[in-house]
Amino acid sequence: MKIEVLGGLQVFSAASPVILGTPKQQTLFAMLAVQPGRVVGIDRLIDEIWPDNPPRSAVPNVRMYAANLRREFERSAADRRVLTRQGSGYRLDVRPDEVDLFRFLDQVERARLLRSGGEVASARSVLGLATSRWAGPPLAGVPVGPTLAAHVAAAEEQYLLAVELLADIDIGMGRLDEAIPLLRKVVADHPLRETALLPLMRALHRRGDHAGGISVYRAATRVFRDELGIEPSAELRHLYRAMIEHETSEAGPAPASASDGDEPFTRTAVPAKAGDGHWDWMPRPVADFVGRGEMIERMVAKTRAAAGSAPVMHLVDGMAGSGKTTLAVHVARRLAESYPDGRLFIDLQGHGAGNPVEPGAALVVLLRQLGVPADRIPADLEERRGLWRRELATRRVVIVLDNAADSRQVTPLLPVSSWSVVLVTSRRRLSDLDVGPPESLSVLTYDEGLRLLATNVGVERVRAEPEAAAEIVRRCGHLPLAIRLVGARLAHRRSRRLADLAARLAVEESGLATFGTGDRSVASAFGASYEQLTERAKELFRMLSVHPGAEFDATIASAVSRLPYDVTIEVLEELLDCHLIEEARAGSYRMHDLIRQYAHELSTRTDSAEVRGNAFSELIDLVLNVVFPVADSLESGSVRWHVNLDAPRRPDLLRVLGEPTEERVETERVDLVSLVQWSCRWGRYRQAWQLARSLWRFLFIRGYYDDIIVTHLAGLAAAQATADESAIAVMHNYLASAYTRTGNYSGALKHVKDAVSICERNGDLSNLTRYRLNLGAVHWLLGELEEAVSVGLDGLRGTARFEVGEVTNVLPNLGLVLALLGRYDEALRLHRLHLYLARQRRDQFHLLNALSHIGAVKCRMGRYEAARRALRAALVLRERTGHRYAEPEVRNDLGVALRGLGHIDEAVVEHETARKLAVESGESHAEAAALNDLALTLAGSADAARLIGLHREALRVATRIAHPYEQGRALTGVAENLVATDPVEARRHWERALAIFRRMGVPERFEVERRLAESVLARR
Repeated sequence: MKIEVLGGLQVFSAASPVILGTPKQQTLFAMLAVQPGRVVGIDRLIDEIWPDNPPRSAVPNVRMYAANLRREFERSAADRRVLTRQGSGYRLDVRPDEVDLFRFLDQVERARLLRSGGEVASARSVLGLATSRWAGPPLAGVPVGPTLAAHVAAAEEQYLLAVELLADIDIGMGRLDEAIPLLRKVVADHPLRETALLPLMRALHRRGDHAGGISVYRAATRVFRDELGIEPSAELRHLYRAMIEHETSEAGPAPASASDGDEPFTRTAVPAKAGDGHWDWMPRPVADFVGRGEMIERMVAKTRAAAGSAPVMHLVDGMAGSGKTTLAVHVARRLAESYPDGRLFIDLQGHGAGNPVEPGAALVVLLRQLGVPADRIPADLEERRGLWRRELATRRVVIVLDNAADSRQVTPLLPVSSWSVVLVTSRRRLSDLDVGPPESLSVLTYDEGLRLLATNVGVERVRAEPEAAAEIVRRCGHLPLAIRLVGARLAHRRSRRLADLAARLAVEESGLATFGTGDRSVASAFGASYEQLTERAKELFRMLSVHPGAEFDATIASAVSRLPYDVTIEVLEELLDCHLIEEARAGSYRMHDLIRQYAHELSTRTDSAEVRGNAFSELIDLVLNVVFPVADSLESGSVRWHVNLDAPRRPDLLRVLGEPTEERVETERVDLVSLVQWSCRWGRYRQAWQLARSLWRFLFIRGYYDDIIVTHLAGLAAAQATADESAIAVMHNYLASAYTRTGNYSGALKHVKDAVSICERNGDLSNLTRYRLNLGAVHWLLGELEEAVSVGLDGLRGTARFEVGEVTNVLPNLGLVLALLGRYDEALRLHRLHLYLARQRRDQFHLLNALSHIGAVKCRMGRYEAARRALRAALVLRERTGHRYAEPEVRNDLGVALRGLGHIDEAVVEHETARKLAVESGESHAEAAALNDLALTLAGSADAARLIGLHREALRVATRIAHPYEQGRALTGVAENLVATDPVEARRHWERALAIFRRMGVPERFEVERRLAESVLARR
């Protein structure tokens, strides 16, 4: 096993990559990878994945992520168990040396020991190997919370210490040319780090580069004063004075240091003198340049490493507005001291309203910038190109070729001499320009975006409204141009609050007009890239806006564009080359939020509603044909009672996708929920309710009850819009399933009754029986047990005309009611039949459900060891399949079994876990049960006040959802703990409990009657 966390997160097993899945799964794995061999508790995992506001389903979600990872490791590393669950946490069973970070740390520690032992050369060799392994900050691209952020910071600090130690060794060995670049990179990224500043100045001083050392000190002084309000240390000041004296004695007074970046970014019509009669045609740098530190240092280091041996060329590409020109100018100015003979700049206008600058015309501009008289410039392109190369042969110049259209435009402008450096920027990927790999600009990080906003609107305003500032950066998609434009607007409106702008940006209808107007706007920047596309790429770009998801693959793009799949791949490459989409991971693409908004606005203006609607129809047809087979498998065919799809429009795309899986549905779950709602917006009402129904079982078994409510309310509205009574009944029925799990019994009752009424009115006997059975489940939860039994038995008799699969839906609810009534043998027979049928059908959901119910009945019968085995088997199946349905109840019943076996501490853990899961999933009936049973388990070890508190909390929860059984249990528990101190109040609670239990007909009434009789005798 090989785990790489440096520079990203990758795992290899036998040289094959292991797919880590969604970002949240990656975060979970990262938490285990930085703590190999140690158990990481589920609470810590939740805090890391959702540091601010974890969802109610956080625990089951974490378990599902862990199960997905375990399955992936079982496929890729079948010979070993990599991910282990222990207690409520997880452990990664790998050696530390299988994780690159720990190999790095071990090598650094070994180098320190070697140096302290006098083996300096060996120490340098080991350090060189260690630092060469450093591929970048740990976990780059992985969402991190507080714990991982601390690990990343600690690892980066160790890396910096290692680099400083290596540089110190190099300085001691006289290898100054190797030490100085190392330290310059550290200082560029960490300008306040004196442990790097001091050796850098010493190395420059020893090399005789006193001006370089002075420049480092002055730059550091500005940072210390601006950011900390202090002066550099005495040691730095002493070294600075020594260099000043040395410089003055050799060359007269040192010139005052220029302040880099004090002026705004503007083009200058008249160049400034660069020195020795040569000219600076470079635009002024922006005063608020932020970020890109690692990229800048990489470009500078590449330039200095190749200086004098070959012309140095840098290609910078990226989406419109990402800051390519700003970066190129910034780097050019960083290099200016080494290239004193000229700083040239030309806008090649490759992406704009006009035509791109022809190479011949560009050569005229560049030659004139070098000072070549117009009458010396030949008319022939090749002669002009030859003159350009001869002029550069003896000069050291830095050249920025900005906004290039293509390689054809750039190639004639490239020098052949080894004395120049060229920076080319383009919105397209110039893959055929032979200058090495490009530097591709992404958007800014969160912190960089905030810093850029602060430079425009003022630090104090950002500090005063941090949440609004963060929302502005997010709504700008972290895009530098967008942040600058909205920042400029706020800068001129000092009375405006950041929250006002954030609210406006949050309104979808505001569109891109918020981000500037005219030529100076985000829309115009995107438009320049769009106009370079071929017609079929333009159409695909616009049609992608009908997809509501964050990511899409080539099959979705092919569906909305109606292009053949292989052609779609080619067109997506064109969009990638123009940076209008980006590759999220292999085979998956995404659009920047603002580009998606631009595509939507452009499509709305360009394409008819019919064209856009047809594109969405193709999309929803593909999605339905992907989701339906998963539903069909999970429901063993019963989804076909309600959903009958037409023949797929794009069978070719289904062949490309292969066999649909639950994992794919899980990955795309959020997008699929959105698609139900979008189908309603597009008037695709039939597809809306069909997709909702097809998603139901998946969402139900994984505990996504809120998603069921969202999708089925939208599906219900869609069915009502077409007056499709059968579909309306279906949506009512399955909407009720989520309401029963979340404690909204009145809502569930209403929806099931509506479904039953529709079937009675239309003579739909098959569905009438099904829905009446669900009515029985609601009666059970409301405490109307005899009615529930009657409905259940009638339904069971009516299943004679149904398939065997339907019987498995009838048996469990009836068995639960019989068990509650104390009819344990009858209940066991039904649950065992349920188990048998599930095994015959190889239905994992019904199998784990039947085991759970058998365990619950055996708990009531006092057969605790048998109960424990059944319940633990049910939990193992849940872990294996990712099914989360009824897990709070199973864990609570396991606690009851453990209590019966005398394992009190273990029982308490299960009750508390059950309670937490129930709260997270919104299953209030399970929460009340867990509270009651926790109090019963603690009865021998906790004081009466605590026990009364637990039962009263259970009473509060059960009363809120009108769950009579748990109300009665809570009242009984309160009475038991009051009888010794307040027998009158205890009797009052027993009487209330007895009324509930008698109305329900449950056996608990007999114990309450006995306790009341005892209390009467005690009073006598």
